[in-house]
Amino acid sequence: MIKEIQLRVNLIEERKENILLYKAAKQLGVDKNEISAVKVLRKSIDARKKDIIFNYKVAVYISENIPEKSDYIFDYKDVSNAKEVHIVGFGPAGMYAALRCIELGFKPIVLERGKNVQNRRRDIKAINQDHIVNDDSNYCYGEGGAGTYSDGKLYTRSLKRGDVRRIFENLVFHGATEQILIDAHPHIGTNKLPKIIQNIRENILKYGGEVHFETRVEDFVIKNNKIQALHLQNGQEMAVNSVILATGHSARDIYQLLHKKNIALKAKSFAMGVRVEHPQEIIDQIQYSCSGERDELLPAAAYSLVQQVNNRGVYSFCMCPGGFIVPAATASGEVVVNGMSPSRRNNKFANSGIVVELDIDRDFKKYEKFGALKGLEFQKDLEKISFFAGGRTQTAPAQRLVDFVDGRLSTNLNETSYQPGLNSAPLHSLLPKIIGSRLRKGFEGFGKKMHGYYTNEANIVGVESRTSSPVNIPRKEDLEHTEIEGLFPCGEGGGYAGGIVSAAMDGERCAEAAIAKI
Repeated sequence: MIKEIQLRVNLIEERKENILLYKAAKQLGVDKNEISAVKVLRKSIDARKKDIIFNYKVAVYISENIPEKSDYIFDYKDVSNAKEVHIVGFGPAGMYAALRCIELGFKPIVLERGKNVQNRRRDIKAINQDHIVNDDSNYCYGEGGAGTYSDGKLYTRSLKRGDVRRIFENLVFHGATEQILIDAHPHIGTNKLPKIIQNIRENILKYGGEVHFETRVEDFVIKNNKIQALHLQNGQEMAVNSVILATGHSARDIYQLLHKKNIALKAKSFAMGVRVEHPQEIIDQIQYSCSGERDELLPAAAYSLVQQVNNRGVYSFCMCPGGFIVPAATASGEVVVNGMSPSRRNNKFANSGIVVELDIDRDFKKYEKFGALKGLEFQKDLEKISFFAGGRTQTAPAQRLVDFVDGRLSTNLNETSYQPGLNSAPLHSLLPKIIGSRLRKGFEGFGKKMHGYYTNEANIVGVESRTSSPVNIPRKEDLEHTEIEGLFPCGEGGGYAGGIVSAAMDGERCAEAAIAKI
């Protein structure tokens, strides 16, 4: 017999051996010796009150053993000689599209502009240490996409878009820890993701798929509103039947190519702002109501903040406890910041994007001449401002938090995790009013919600501009582009996802749609 129950454990009880077994036996009214095993299905922490509680959802096995195998089976077939589906981009959407093709008996041909995970490291090191940005290999481009070297957060609200559990189980199948199946806010970590992604690539190759790195798509050959071929950077023209376009939210050249060819695009609302970085100890003390170091049983504390300022949402985005701020530019002449955490989340800083919702119909009047690319051009301009304010390198413009709100240049800055370094700059006057004024009020409000958050011990760093795509590539109900037969816009780059999990689910759906057309 198997019973699923909820258990609450306080911090003192959490230290006791077999506490879940004893609590389960007491709640079910059975002898603990009758219980074969207690399997944790879900775990979260409630720190809203002084008495911190661990919430568990568990499966209690009474006179029955835990099954050795998962309910999810990934049946990959040899597709060496099967019909082909071309996939442009090898981030989460592209990877899961390729895996799903193999499951369904079709051969994925993946074309990725960047390098594999191992070779990407050199280019990422060059950004951090030498301030050199490789246009095709950086924190956004390359095997695994932007998520590879910026964290691997798996939390998603997109529960109706597909089977979230299946995505997690597939990651475990390829080497991720089973802890991601349990944690309320699962996270793999930048240090562990590359090996998992390498395992996915090797599995694709093992079953007959192809993955081509440093292969940028430069043009689409379209006849009679049907995609016929892809023109590659090496001059090769590759004939295609179906193309899954999974290029991510930063592949601006793809948007510009589609726009130039008069292929339907739409401007899309998105959000922009800054990164804020506190000592992790401050966030721990706020969230866990402690005066010193956090208890060893507690993870580095996270937070989620949101409020309305002048009819716009101002909110935290991609919060990284125990993490690093990283340079996420994809071209020279721009500065973009993002955040990540290693698996142990043991760095001494906490950082988060704090961003403002932008309305594509109201906020970009000066950019109307760019049509569907107006949000993208606004985004580019702000990244250029950040580049010049930082000192024309990957050094980022920064300001102490209270100084920013008070409109005062910081005479010095706090220590930071951002390796290229910070340059004191008047972000309060450099950011457009639609963003800067709302951020200033937002930070004051957040300080009232989290006492101690509003402090000059925190830096704000500019700019956090790549939260999501500023462009939507429209598609029909069958996921095919509204005008071009055989083209399937996918994932974050198409405007249909907002993170690793939702992108992966969309990749699977697009693979199924492309195959149905074939």
